[in-house]
Amino acid sequence: MKTVRRLLYRDILGAVFFVALAFLSLFFFIDFVDELEDVGRHGYTLPMALMSSLLEIPGHLYELLPIAVLIGTIYSMARMAQSSEFTILRTGGLGPGRALSLLAVLGVVFALITFLVGDFVVPASEREAVRVKTLASGGQDLGRTGAWLRERRTMPQGVSHQVSLNVQRLAPDGTLEGVRIFEFDEQGRLQERIAAARARIGADAVWTLQDVQRTVWPPADTASATQSRMQVQLERLPELRWASSLGADVVAAAVLPIDTMSTLELWRYTEHLSDQEQAAQRHAIRFWRKALYPFACLVMVALALPFAYLHARAGGISFKVFGGIMLGISFVLLNNVAGHLGLLRDWTPWLTAAAPSIFYLLLSLAAFTWLVRYR
Repeated sequence: MKTVRRLLYRDILGAVFFVALAFLSLFFFIDFVDELEDVGRHGYTLPMALMSSLLEIPGHLYELLPIAVLIGTIYSMARMAQSSEFTILRTGGLGPGRALSLLAVLGVVFALITFLVGDFVVPASEREAVRVKTLASGGQDLGRTGAWLRERRTMPQGVSHQVSLNVQRLAPDGTLEGVRIFEFDEQGRLQERIAAARARIGADAVWTLQDVQRTVWPPADTASATQSRMQVQLERLPELRWASSLGADVVAAAVLPIDTMSTLELWRYTEHLSDQEQAAQRHAIRFWRKALYPFACLVMVALALPFAYLHARAGGISFKVFGGIMLGISFVLLNNVAGHLGLLRDWTPWLTAAAPSIFYLLLSLAAFTWLVRYR
């Protein structure tokens, strides 16, 4: 059985490697051509475009690895079936259950690689890609409305205050620019407004605000309307330390692309949004998709195994590889459509993320059972 395992694994690994290499080369070329349009603008140079395209490769590898596993395994299985190698292996005692278990072990290896790339390599490369682009442009604008964050504070009197925070721009060194903080009392009345030109977040989640303008309104029940207007406090400070529960990881999740987040960071940010009574469905679905995505490699090897049991004359290798490409594209399409539908229909996040993989796993097992029993 060692010889059989070595034969199967070597053939499949080689096919998957070359399929992944072909896909990555194609996507690198497309990304590089796309980046060339920005060369010469805002100090964006050709080496920066090349570096940015290279930093996109781990993200493409993460997304394409299950498809590469499917196509590579189909090619290997179809080639072995066409050359009668798989028939000889079956005659030598390689039963359907044994073949499925051998491929399942290889699927687990691919799933582990997918997890490591998606949780460690991709977030680091995406953050570096953002840094390269912000370095060229002098900062990253966060849209016309900026990035909004929210937290709930419990005051010494036991009342709850709501804090809304807005960031307009992210500097290349990680400094937040154009920071505005609004604090509301338990009745929803604005109590304090802080505007700062720049801000940095310490390890203890204490914000260091610079060039600060602070406006404080007195409580509504302490004076008449005329006296309240006279008691409004306005002060300017060169620096202000502002304690918050919004740490650097939460802020990074709000201002950086979602691809820069690992599975654990997605879970933490989803919990933060739920605690603050904010919409967390999008991030919850993304968390479950990222957590379950590596298992798609197991589904792909199971989906490829039935091709080894097709008759050699039931289409050539190219026809079967084309079928594998169509299956891979349909899996990606269904995965994306399920995510959007789950967000629109407010479906259970884990079920939304798992549904495509479960469907294709059942499809592969049904096809495998039918081929083994009736063909």
